[in-house]
Amino acid sequence: MNNEIVAKALNTIRFISADGVQVANSGHPGLPMGAAAMAYTIWMRQMKFNPADTEWFDRDRFVLSGGHGSMLLYSLLYLTGSGLEKEDLSNFRQWGSLTPGHPEWGHTKGVETTTGPLGQGFATAVGMAIAEAHLAAEFNRPGFNVVDHYTYVITTDGDLMEGITSEAASLAGHLQLEKLIVLYDSNRISIEGSTDITFTENVGMRFQAYGWHVGEVEDGDDVEAINRAIEVAKQSHKPSLIICHTTIGQGLPTKAGKASIHGSPAGWEELNKAKELVNWPTEPLFYSEDSVLAHFREAAKRGKTRQSEWEKLIREYQAKYPDLSQELERRMRAELPENWQEALPEFAADQKGIATRVASGKTINAFAAAIPELMGGSADLAPSNNTWIDAEPAFSTATPNGRNIHFGVREMSMAAITNGMAVHGGVIPFCATFLVFSDYLRGALRVAALSRMRSIFVLTHDSIAVGEDGPTHEPVETVMSLRLIPNLVVIRPADANETAQAWSFALQNINNPTALILTRQNVPIFDRSKFAPASDLFKGAYVFYETDPSHSDLMLIATGSELSLAVGAIERLETSGIKLRIVSFPSWEIFAEQSQEYQNSVFPASIARRISIEAGVTTGWQKWVGEHGITIGIDRFGASAPGNILMEKFGFTVDNVVEQALKLTEKK
Repeated sequence: MNNEIVAKALNTIRFISADGVQVANSGHPGLPMGAAAMAYTIWMRQMKFNPADTEWFDRDRFVLSGGHGSMLLYSLLYLTGSGLEKEDLSNFRQWGSLTPGHPEWGHTKGVETTTGPLGQGFATAVGMAIAEAHLAAEFNRPGFNVVDHYTYVITTDGDLMEGITSEAASLAGHLQLEKLIVLYDSNRISIEGSTDITFTENVGMRFQAYGWHVGEVEDGDDVEAINRAIEVAKQSHKPSLIICHTTIGQGLPTKAGKASIHGSPAGWEELNKAKELVNWPTEPLFYSEDSVLAHFREAAKRGKTRQSEWEKLIREYQAKYPDLSQELERRMRAELPENWQEALPEFAADQKGIATRVASGKTINAFAAAIPELMGGSADLAPSNNTWIDAEPAFSTATPNGRNIHFGVREMSMAAITNGMAVHGGVIPFCATFLVFSDYLRGALRVAALSRMRSIFVLTHDSIAVGEDGPTHEPVETVMSLRLIPNLVVIRPADANETAQAWSFALQNINNPTALILTRQNVPIFDRSKFAPASDLFKGAYVFYETDPSHSDLMLIATGSELSLAVGAIERLETSGIKLRIVSFPSWEIFAEQSQEYQNSVFPASIARRISIEAGVTTGWQKWVGEHGITIGIDRFGASAPGNILMEKFGFTVDNVVEQALKLTEKK
């Protein structure tokens, strides 16, 4: 390779990145300038990708875990012709641009996942590697490696301080995800100064203990050394961490190696001096010499050739393995199998009933038989969450075709790994834990919502009915807090059939993450010949029962297990002369998508007396009960006692519902 071209290519990446930050007068120039050689080596020496088709399924994935260095990624997307133009670079961090402050999946072509919250990118990449390994085991045949790609990551000191990366790295090492290669930008600088103030561990030894291959490059600006380290990593049959010792802000005359360049523009004077030191033009901005741009654009020719070779392989694969080929193509299109809905289970009416977590487990197994891409697991709670696919093995080194994932007690990384599987494609992933522990995974759940990832979160043990475990495990505030997250669809089904419908909705909800909120305790399975069909869950809220369709004195609004309390009050309230409407309200978000006409039909202004019933905080319910309404809820932490006792003590009884209804309607 022409050393002069390489040197100019690295400076092109550095100065385009720094120009973007300087023009915006906002951003992080230090990482792109320091990690330019790492990124160049991955993109120009190693990575299999086609700039003309950033969605090519068998491309290698690149994750910039330190998303604050986003101009590094944007520079490469521009230079390789992957969809960004100079105008996009000059609009860095501006309204409506394709170059936001941190990379956003679904917003900018070529961005493989949303990063910025440190550690999220690293853990998400583990999910991508799991998806690749699983699909390779499912579809590859001798001579036909139709799924065969790497996941490359640039990670930072800050990423590796976060606990989520420790969790994810531990699992990746256990699973021996050999197609995962992480380059560690070890510049030893954080916002507050040298990492010596907080981060003096031996990172390499830590990763070796996790079961990773660990390489080291003393000069992180040496492309040849980095390339050799990656080649060695590929022969290790382990996930790999390559520690590259770099200088933050490489090339700046007075600010290189200093914390001040982490998150602030270099300043025009400093940046121009850096350019002059290497005989680089200070104008125009975003400069790239023609020969250097042509060098970067060679990626398009290589990528086209690689993709064409793969497409030829696919055609041969199709001829030899037509059924497998058809299945792979369906999954790549993210289409559900034909007639999958025929697998929807139906549960017979039963007053004793079953827990919705149990109904969820039965539904998972029913759909898993019809939807082979459905896979997932629990944070060491599968027997409690009911998330095990009975007919399938666990995903492991020995059985990568397995569809059950033992995430271990790692909620934070579990959710990010699930996101990685979702954005990789070819699988529909779910993960599970107790609802109260969703606080541990909220960062990843928020990223999924922000980027509308197709992740499914199964959250069980949903209220004070958890019982003896006490207030540490009783999520009184959690459902309402999840409803605050934009784009997240929260569903709290009332019985087994609503639970089955909730899963049906989640599987079709390809543009948003879904959170399923499920009970630990049994709840009745309603006789749908007497009440509205469970399929009305697809409307978010629906009239479950009414005494007289032409007039109602009182509306009871309930979610989840509390719908049974409203049903239990029917006879006593009607005997008292009250004409009753009961609304099942499993999902605020789905209901918000319905027409205004439909919303008004469920909550007509003519029914002013309303009572909401939910075993959680009452905040937010005022919108639905109005100024004349009553909220039955719990605005304090729970307690340790049997669940039925707690429900009674906190007022979740038919007696209390009747009492509040009579008080509201002034009928005795």
